[in-house]
Amino acid sequence: MKYFVLLANDGEMTPWTEMTPEEQEASMAKHGAFDEACAARPGVEIVGGEALGDGSMATTLRTRGGEMTVTDGPFAEAAEQIGGYYVIDAPDLDTVIDLCRVLPAYDIDIRPVIDMS
Repeated sequence: MKYFVLLANDGEMTPWTEMTPEEQEASMAKHGAFDEACAARPGVEIVGGEALGDGSMATTLRTRGGEMTVTDGPFAEAAEQIGGYYVIDAPDLDTVIDLCRVLPAYDIDIRPVIDMS
């Protein structure tokens, strides 16, 4: 089963732009450890994942009454920011939760990827 792992908000972390270079390096090392933990776990594969620009860099498309509008900025005004994501193929949700413990202290949202075929 594939799972979408959303890295949202900074959780208990200092925001990236406020981290020292050493803190940034330590945070990135945790992502490397996550990659290694996934590779070492039977039946687990990271299918994709990227860091994302902050909400100020977003473009939002909204369709209302059949008309699409394009606006700059995030979909909703909220304190939470999306920092990045992974798509992981894993045997079950418990495995994904266990692996996510290796990541930095983000607020993490995990959702199953639905096969629409």
